[in-house]
Amino acid sequence: MADTLPSEFDVIVIGTGLPESIIAAACSRSGQRVLHVDSRSYYGGNWASFSFSGILSWLKEYQENSDVVNESPAWQEQILENEEAIVLSRKDKTIQHVEVFCYASQDLHEDVEEAGALQKNHASVISGSPTEAAHSAYLPSEDESLCTVSCEMPTEQTPSSDLEPALEINDVEVTGEKEKRYDDKTCVKSASEEETSENVPTAEDTALPPKKNRITYSQIIKEGRRFNIDLVSKLLYSRGLLIDLLIKSNVSRYAEFKNITRILVFREGRVEQVPCSRADVFNSKQLTMVEKRMLMKFLTFCMEYEKHPDEYKAYEEITFSEYLKTQKLTPNLRYFVLHSIAMTSETACNTVDGLKATKNFLRCLGRYGNTPFLFPLYGQGELPQCFCRMCAVFGGIYCLRHSVQCLVVDKESRKCKAIIDQFGQRIISKHFLVEDSYFSENTCSHVQYRQISRSVLITDRSVLKMDSDQQISILTVPGEEPGTFAVRVIELCPSTMTCMKGTSL
Repeated sequence: MADTLPSEFDVIVIGTGLPESIIAAACSRSGQRVLHVDSRSYYGGNWASFSFSGILSWLKEYQENSDVVNESPAWQEQILENEEAIVLSRKDKTIQHVEVFCYASQDLHEDVEEAGALQKNHASVISGSPTEAAHSAYLPSEDESLCTVSCEMPTEQTPSSDLEPALEINDVEVTGEKEKRYDDKTCVKSASEEETSENVPTAEDTALPPKKNRITYSQIIKEGRRFNIDLVSKLLYSRGLLIDLLIKSNVSRYAEFKNITRILVFREGRVEQVPCSRADVFNSKQLTMVEKRMLMKFLTFCMEYEKHPDEYKAYEEITFSEYLKTQKLTPNLRYFVLHSIAMTSETACNTVDGLKATKNFLRCLGRYGNTPFLFPLYGQGELPQCFCRMCAVFGGIYCLRHSVQCLVVDKESRKCKAIIDQFGQRIISKHFLVEDSYFSENTCSHVQYRQISRSVLITDRSVLKMDSDQQISILTVPGEEPGTFAVRVIELCPSTMTCMKGTSL
């Protein structure tokens, strides 16, 4: 790519996150000349999705990189007397305390690569060893099999919890290697032993259940392209403004979507499935017949609560949790409605907001599946890329790995008038949109951030085993503070990911 870009645009967008990508696509579609740049080597910013080795590269980048500051940069010569510069940061400081812990078997092989992966460039090369792949990797005993990735992003407050998110991996097998292992030793029998064992079952065969192969770190790396890991694990309601935007703009044709098949909740030390549809309610074994009738009656009322104001007007000033008690719902039903259907707080949500949230949940049921939630088939990072693709189709110019040194601001009008990129080129524009992670702490000193702790767990089993292997679940655990969730788990089944088919909107 040539170093020199056109010197004038209508809109310059810095950062390829979801909000920035949507605005870039809208401006380009309306005929504006758009320049979309990002210092990162991938689309999506903090909304991106990665394969397993990709997330390790991302972790290593945030652990090792430091912001580069030039004492006498050449771009200062292009700042005029009536102008001032707002220097942009090269490192995203909104993400902190990034760590990875690996509890899988310690079969370290330096030459292990993802199956089907392209040869990595210098920016994304990582070692197959977990201790080299992440600074703070910890490898305890072989009996444990768990890989955890965690980071803190100051966007909103969420308390910690003993229960952590889990992404399911079932029966991972290395291609071409199908060996039976007992106590990590390959079991080989002679011909005479095989004949004997075929006719006479031994005591061990009858007493001990078949033992699963252990998931090793090398296997996770090799199978890492069978699933993607989202930096932001958000779900879409099947009806809403974003879905309408995807359909009306035809951006949805660039992606496929899957429907969450079940909703789980952690209650009294157990994981239970929440009945959503009418069929789920009447097939549920967790509810009595009386509870089923009470729940269906209440949900039917929520669908048309505006037509019956007399039934809730007197309770507008109390919380939704207290209102549920006035409806004589059992504690079991109140918990399901509050935390897994309305997904609201016990103390911070009033009656009207709770009824609106419940109605929104119910009206989204059945549009694309049994639950109201959708997610992109290949991860949340697909959405920014789809909008970037539309922007490019209508003439937008994209430059990844292209840093912007500063914004040029007029002292009198206090309006931004240009940018200066990494090559010292001054580019003029009428409008600017900048992702907040590019600003320094001093520039954003008036912005109040709240911390949210996120983690991704890869486990060898489901949090709630079911007969079907095609389950895609969301698990909600309410937090201690109002309006927060300690854990929200999106659980996939990678054993079926290779044959998963998405749906078009």
